Amino acid sequence: MIDQETLALGFLWYVAFLLSLTCHEAAHALVAKWGGDLTAAQAGQVSLNPVPHMQRSPFGTIVVPLISYALQGWMLGWASAPYDPFWQARHPHRAAWMALAGPAANLLLVLGAAIAIHAGIWMGDFTPPQSIAFDRIIQATSGGTAQALASFCSILFSLNLLLMSFNLLPVPPLDGNTAIGLLMSEQAALRFYDFSRQPGFMMIGLLIAWNVFGQIFHPIFLGAVNLLYPGLTYG
Repeated sequence: MIDQETLALGFLWYVAFLLSLTCHEAAHALVAKWGGDLTAAQAGQVSLNPVPHMQRSPFGTIVVPLISYALQGWMLGWASAPYDPFWQARHPHRAAWMALAGPAANLLLVLGAAIAIHAGIWMGDFTPPQSIAFDRIIQATSGGTAQALASFCSILFSLNLLLMSFNLLPVPPLDGNTAIGLLMSEQAALRFYDFSRQPGFMMIGLLIAWNVFGQIFHPIFLGAVNLLYPGLTYG
């Protein structure tokens, strides 16, 4: 039986999760629209309304996150924004900017959570914790609403740091694999995309990302938290 505290934390997790994925995919859709590809815009995904994104990926935005929270205590899932592959073939650098837009949106949410955390400290509602965890970057000085906000800010900070870092890995089918096309000529980028987007390479890329990300993310996480609190050291 799930207790009320677990349910309440799950609600905060799901709100942060949906906000993070919606901003990520909406950013992809918006930059694609600016670059001339209206595919995602016509599907209603240039929007901070999570419904179009949930309708496109119901399994990744509803089923998997709820199951992963029930089993593991944290949420895993995905969404996607459609794009025109012929547009990418004509404009590989524009496609690279589109790919970077999603992780950039997650970075903005990390910064927004950091600002909210420092605002809470300034107002006396928050204080840095003795030890940190994924959902305990900041703690409240009292219970109730302050504690809920502290948990939400912690999850929002950590989750978006994770989404940004994971999606920037330069392996297919992640955003980083498309984004590195900016370091090449357009012709070279297009050849690279054609080569790396083969189904076999996508599966290999996901396996590599899944196996190495834990080792990569831990120092990123600690570094970000220590930047959040100058003068304090967490390890």
